[in-house]
Amino acid sequence: MPPAGSKCPETMKRDRNDTTDDQRRAREERLAAELRANLARRKAQARARRGGEADDGPEGLATDTERGRGRD
Repeated sequence: MPPAGSKCPETMKRDRNDTTDDQRRAREERLAAELRANLARRKAQARARRGGEADDGPEGLATDTERGRGRD
């Protein structure tokens, strides 16, 4: 009989697989969210360049016009 508080090898393996599955799902969700945020940021930058307006990002980047370097 195994010592008190210890798990059998099958239970340990199942627990380890559950943890890796949870970690894998969490990682995939995190990467998907980062990808969506990156895409939204790039779209906003493209719209700002096309419209000649400042980016709406938290960095507060100025357009070329605002910096005195308008498009020729």
